[in-house]
Amino acid sequence: MGRNTLETRAEPQAADGDEPTSYVTGFGNEHSSEALPGALPVGQNNPKRPAYGLYTEQLNGTSFLVPRATMRRSWLYRIRPSVVHPHFTRMDNGMIRSGPFTDSGAEPNKVAWSAVSEPAPGTDFISGLVTQGGFGSPESSSGMAVHWYCANTSMPDRVMSNTDGEFVIIPTKRTVMVRTEFGRLSVPPGHIALIPRAVKFSVDLLSSSSGGAGAASGIVVENYGAPFVLPELGVLGANGLANARDFEAPVAAYEDSARPVEVVQKTGGNLWTATYDHSPFDVVAWHGTHVPYRYDLSRFQMVHSTSFDHTDPSIATLLVSPTGLPGVNNIDLFTASRGWFAQRNTFRPNWYHRNVATEYIVRISAPEGTPEEDLKAGSWSEVGYTEVVNQLTPHGVPPSAWEYATDAGEDPIPLDFGLLLGFEAPHPLVLTSAAATSDRRLPDDQPMFDGLISHFTGPASGSAQSVERS
Repeated sequence: MGRNTLETRAEPQAADGDEPTSYVTGFGNEHSSEALPGALPVGQNNPKRPAYGLYTEQLNGTSFLVPRATMRRSWLYRIRPSVVHPHFTRMDNGMIRSGPFTDSGAEPNKVAWSAVSEPAPGTDFISGLVTQGGFGSPESSSGMAVHWYCANTSMPDRVMSNTDGEFVIIPTKRTVMVRTEFGRLSVPPGHIALIPRAVKFSVDLLSSSSGGAGAASGIVVENYGAPFVLPELGVLGANGLANARDFEAPVAAYEDSARPVEVVQKTGGNLWTATYDHSPFDVVAWHGTHVPYRYDLSRFQMVHSTSFDHTDPSIATLLVSPTGLPGVNNIDLFTASRGWFAQRNTFRPNWYHRNVATEYIVRISAPEGTPEEDLKAGSWSEVGYTEVVNQLTPHGVPPSAWEYATDAGEDPIPLDFGLLLGFEAPHPLVLTSAAATSDRRLPDDQPMFDGLISHFTGPASGSAQSVERS
């Protein structure tokens, strides 16, 4: 962290006029990029006369006095400063909700939903956001929200900014181009995009030949807490899990366009709107650490036990939003994909569990070879399926999986989750009324566990005895 990176990655020219994108790499690095030669000052941040008649602006994502390793700030060199904007007025929040969440209480049952369906014509990313639930609040700088999104229209003249927290955009269907003040991110399913607090962005649908057909849909995780960082690796050492160099930040790309552009800002849990007379994507050069990223989830290194038993699921952690309490994070983002089961004398599926953390997952792709009938709406293998298991709610595998795992041999076998992304959080996820009463909410599957009958072979009652071990 804190070092420059020399690696730049470029994607090939896309089809049907979709713009190519290039990236600089390294999570938390001090990045720099300029779209015109000499636009970036050398040796200082705030020159009296920036090149090309640009304005200098600093964007702070953390307070001035946080430790340098966690500092988030960027310097922007732009055609017009952000202070040039009309008065913002309140607009309808649509289906977006923010904490504190009071629609309903936290449920002690696992709750699941089928994938979102095609939205009404003309639905863009903002109007297609529907909040599932959350905890905490933006005002407390603690907690989170999770939203569905589904859009069939791009945002050529509409921009969003979220001052309440970070957005992590997780596509499940169709590639999107995320335009930001810092440049462009091409984000297909299997990638995520991290949009820092207050960075302006828009979401466009790529053409059907390069981005897929139909509506773009997925999940947005909104982090009210401290900015996401890579987890510490502890005894894993210097390498493993998500590598910093695989996070890609955009290169500078600007537009000097005098046209009406609506900017929708989320502040204090509400939406505000103002129509600018120019595009706010007018940053010609920038440097800093408060920058957007994309990440290819296939580059995550899964780690498993190869002797016996399991490591804890925290071994799958991708990013964390820390709190002041060591080991307890506001959000732990995790991912699971493919690997191997090789443990000996071990029940290889995850054990039956009551976890002090709330667990949430979204399916991005199904395991290879999944039968077509198992991909239908509402199945666990359906792309876009989501579920939440609130803290200390019992969960585990159904009877058929228990029987298979109990009788299985000892040879290593492939492990294929498809591709899942999820989070763990220290508080229950309180559902919005839209999620609690959604017609996509799936029936309670608790009765399937009734097949986990007693196999106990001991006496009907007993008391503790000392145990001697050799």
